[in-house]
Amino acid sequence: MARLQRRLAEFAAARNWQPYHTPKNLAAALSVEASELVEIFQWLTPEESARVMTDPDTAHRVTDEVADVLAYLLQLCEVLGIDPLAALDAKIDRNERRFPL
Repeated sequence: MARLQRRLAEFAAARNWQPYHTPKNLAAALSVEASELVEIFQWLTPEESARVMTDPDTAHRVTDEVADVLAYLLQLCEVLGIDPLAALDAKIDRNERRFPL
């Protein structure tokens, strides 16, 4: 995870994009990319959506959008100083207490 965050930071730095990578802009970009992922599934039935990865073209689109969502999420975490894995671990702990068996 840290290696990927470094690669993303180096990619942005090489292009002088850091001034644009504010929390607001990264959150907005994350939302746009998540919407692009949703768009792929928008009019599919539940059964069709479960088979989305069987079509190579659609699978490629889904994979790309997932990568875009993850990239912006990791960049947002980097800018805000959030450890995404620790945040997820803590959230699962809270959910286990909130929704006991």
